[in-house]
Amino acid sequence: MTHPLRRLVIVVRADPVICGHSGEARNLAEVALTRGFDDVRLLTWPISALEKAGLPLKPLDRLLPYSPGITVERPEAVGDYRVPDGRHLAGLTGRLVELLAEPVPTTCISLYLVPHAAVVVDAVTAARGAGFAPDVRTIAKAVGSDVTNVIRSCLREGRFGAAAMLFTTFLANDEMVAVSEYTRQEIIASAEQVDAHCGTGFAEQCWRRVTVSYPPIDSAAFLDPDLTAVDAALARRGLERDGYILFLSRVAKAKGIHDLLRAYGRMRCRSQAKLVVTGTGPALPNAQAQAADDDRVVFLTDVDDNEKALLMRGCAAFVLPTKPEPDFVETFGIALAEKMLAGGGPIITTATGGTLEAVGDTAIIVEPGDVAGLAAAVDRAVLDMPATERLDRERRARAYALRFDRTAVFDGLLTPDAPPIAVP
Repeated sequence: MTHPLRRLVIVVRADPVICGHSGEARNLAEVALTRGFDDVRLLTWPISALEKAGLPLKPLDRLLPYSPGITVERPEAVGDYRVPDGRHLAGLTGRLVELLAEPVPTTCISLYLVPHAAVVVDAVTAARGAGFAPDVRTIAKAVGSDVTNVIRSCLREGRFGAAAMLFTTFLANDEMVAVSEYTRQEIIASAEQVDAHCGTGFAEQCWRRVTVSYPPIDSAAFLDPDLTAVDAALARRGLERDGYILFLSRVAKAKGIHDLLRAYGRMRCRSQAKLVVTGTGPALPNAQAQAADDDRVVFLTDVDDNEKALLMRGCAAFVLPTKPEPDFVETFGIALAEKMLAGGGPIITTATGGTLEAVGDTAIIVEPGDVAGLAAAVDRAVLDMPATERLDRERRARAYALRFDRTAVFDGLLTPDAPPIAVP
C-alpha cells in the first residue's frame, strides 16, 4: 500500500457554513499543496448536521471547488437514537484515529476549540493508546466564539469545570494560536479568572505558549477585480457602481445591523445610495421586518464567494458597525480585510475587539452603537470625501491587508523557521 509523504488534516466547520474561519480552512489547505503536503484533508460535519444546527449556509449548488489533492470528509454519526449527543463527534474522532494509524507524518489543525480541539486531542490519545505511535503535530487555533461564546459563558454562569476542561484541552496541543492579539489577551484574562477560582495555573501557560496567527486570505481572489465583471454583477442585482452602501457579514445583532438600518434612515446620502445587506444569520428576519417599509434597502441572501469580491469593489462605502454583545465580540473582522483587498469605497467600522488589527489606520472609526455618528460617517464617506482621499484610503488599505495573504500566514503557522508575523 502506498502512503502519502506528508498529510495535513484540518478539523473545522467547513463550507457551506458562512463563516470566515471556514475560509481560513480552505486557504490553509490550498497553500499546503504548494508547501510539500501531498494529502490535505478537511474533516468536517455532514451537510444534514449543519442544516439541523441552523447555521447560515452558502448556496449548496455554487460552492467553490477545492484543488485536486484536497479531500473534504464528512464522517457519519456513530450510534443510533439512544446516543442523544456526541454521535457526530464520535464519527469525526474515529475517522481521525484511522488516519493517524497510517505511517504518515501528519499535522492536525483544529479551528474552533469547541468541539474540534477535543476531536484532535482525543484522537491522538486513542491512537497512542492503541499502539499506533502516530507521527503527529497538533495546532489548536482559538477564534472569536471560543472566547466570547464558550469561555465567557462558562465564567458568567460559574461553570468553572467546563472552562477548566476547555483550557486543559487547549494546552494539550503542541502549539496554540489565537486569531488576533485581542483574542490572545482575552484568553489570558479568562484563564486568570479560572485560576483565581480553581487554583489552577492556566494563565501563565497561555501567556507563554499562545501566539497570534491572523486569518489567511486568498488575496488573488480580491485584488484588481475586472470592472466589466463588477458592472455586470451589479446590473444583475439592479445596482450601479458607487450607488450603494454595503453590509456584508453574518446578519446578527452583534454585527450592528439594527444600528445600521436606523442610521440609514437618517443619512443624507440615502437618496443616491441604496443600502445592500448581504448575508444570512439569526437577526435576518428582524432586520427585514425593520426595513419592510424602506424600498431603498436591499437584502441579498444568496451571494457566493465569486460575487462577494465584485460587490465589495463596486460599493460607495462598506459598513460593519460591529459592537460587543455578551455572546459575541468581533475578534478580527475577516470581511474587513477582504474588502480592503478588493478596493472600492471607504470602510466604516468600530474599534471593537480586534477590528483595529484588521484595518489599522485605514478605516473611518465610529463608536459602537452611535447611530447618529454612524450616519454622519457614512454621509462623509459617500458625499463629502474628496476623490484624492478616497483613492489614498483605498491604496493604503490594500497595502495593509496584504499582510494577511494566505501564503504568508501559512508559512508563519506551519514553517518552523519562518519569521513571526508582527502584530500591527
